Amino acid sequence: MEQKNLKVDKEIIEFFTKTVPCGFLKYTCEKQPRVTYINDTMLEMLRIPGSDDEYIEMCKSNIYFFIPPDERRRFSKYLNHVYADETPFAGEISLLRCDGTRAYVFGWITKAVNEQGEEEFQSLCMDITEQRQTLKERETEKYLRGLSEVYDKIFEFNFSAMTFKCLCSQEGSSFKKVENVPMRMPDALENYLLPMVAEEGRDAVRTFFVNFSQKHTPDAKPEQVRYRARSADGTFKQYLGLFIRVDDSVSLYCCRETHDSAALKSENEQLKENMRDLVRHFSDGIAAFEVSPERKVKPLYASENVRDFFGYSEDEWLALTEKYTPFEDFVKNSQSGVDEYLEFLRRGEAVFAYFDHRTKMERKIKAVLSQKGMTSRFSRYVMLYPVDDSGDSKTGDSRNIRVRAFGYFDVFVGDRPIAFSNKKSKELLALLVDRRGGYVTSEEAISFLWEDEPANSVTFARYRKVALRLKNTLEEYGISNIIEAKDGKRRLVPEKVQCDLYDYLSGREEYAGLFKGSYLTNYSWGETTLGELSGNLE
Repeated sequence: MEQKNLKVDKEIIEFFTKTVPCGFLKYTCEKQPRVTYINDTMLEMLRIPGSDDEYIEMCKSNIYFFIPPDERRRFSKYLNHVYADETPFAGEISLLRCDGTRAYVFGWITKAVNEQGEEEFQSLCMDITEQRQTLKERETEKYLRGLSEVYDKIFEFNFSAMTFKCLCSQEGSSFKKVENVPMRMPDALENYLLPMVAEEGRDAVRTFFVNFSQKHTPDAKPEQVRYRARSADGTFKQYLGLFIRVDDSVSLYCCRETHDSAALKSENEQLKENMRDLVRHFSDGIAAFEVSPERKVKPLYASENVRDFFGYSEDEWLALTEKYTPFEDFVKNSQSGVDEYLEFLRRGEAVFAYFDHRTKMERKIKAVLSQKGMTSRFSRYVMLYPVDDSGDSKTGDSRNIRVRAFGYFDVFVGDRPIAFSNKKSKELLALLVDRRGGYVTSEEAISFLWEDEPANSVTFARYRKVALRLKNTLEEYGISNIIEAKDGKRRLVPEKVQCDLYDYLSGREEYAGLFKGSYLTNYSWGETTLGELSGNLE
């Protein structure tokens, strides 16, 4: 395909800068792109002193200096898409400022040809940090509203500022008068929290808080603490507390009253365990609803993936939050039937299967009620979170990824064959399968994919596009982890796939009949291995 010139005209850049201040970058199409141009607005966004030429030059040596570590994989994916598809890409991403804070930007990435005829990336972006902060505050408020249906008290621990404040408490609680008032963390613990705890449990609670503040491993599964404390009516009751991660510096301490009744404990044990897992994900896969005894539904809050599950756009969902909708009408566009939801209301929990269009795989979600039954005027629910890892490209499941090398080459995820958009990218994967876990260099791959052409700048550029397209295809199916790349070399990870070739070569008796005399029929270069396999039959 002919290379399109996507250069951003200087007059357009000046227009954007004067009307809506935009940062502008040019950088090379290398593995570690070098910045060749950065405008003053971008320097201001990143809080880089314009007079510090040495620092600017250091940052320009690799654009990933501007990208936070947790964003680099996503940014690299954007670049791969733009380079392979030769079409602009728009989206949001965070950038690392000179002072260590983050700026959030919305922008575009295009591939262009510069004055020297060389390919380069160009990015135009707008600072949306302030707007995003406002949105985050709104999302946090909705999230807290959902948590308040489960927990009696919620406290914020800010480990960067070393402050503590009560965000939510019951009416009549002694914490009500100090809600949203930040206090120094050590003072708050000793003067406000511990005095409410029964004397025999204070040392255990103090140790729990100290240990969490010292370890502060937010990605670990939340630890719990049980203790007796004074309630709003002045009596001592049993409480359960745990920490929930919000971000790298802020965690929420949530506690709720528990009951000694064996019947209630048995009824709610599963719910509590599920809620512990659910709240570890700050706003991913959580929803809150009001369901009336007349079976009408009013959604209070839902993250984007939940709206998708029910089949609504953001605008449609917002309209639903203003009214009560008959239950059958509310679920008619979802990926499950009415009977499944009625059973869910009866039992209090359920697992739903749905098709994830991003990974093109079947997924499962768990739904849990925060109140069981219809004993009150309204019942509220906190529900929907993933219960499997089938779409996680970091893990991979060899039972779910099946490679067929005997006969025509194909790859299946579950029962669905991968639809490769490019024949050469499929052939490259077949070559990696044939190598059985060994690394294949760029030169070797070119010699197989284009047997009659030498390895030169033209075929190297062609091969890079093929490799990127293969990577993009595997990412679409959530299995990109089956290939490892290092210093321009690539290999298939045999342990992450189920392959008839590998099963046959294992020598196990149950696989002895897999080979019928044909191997990688699509590709002529497979005849070498075919000869080895045929020799084994003689």
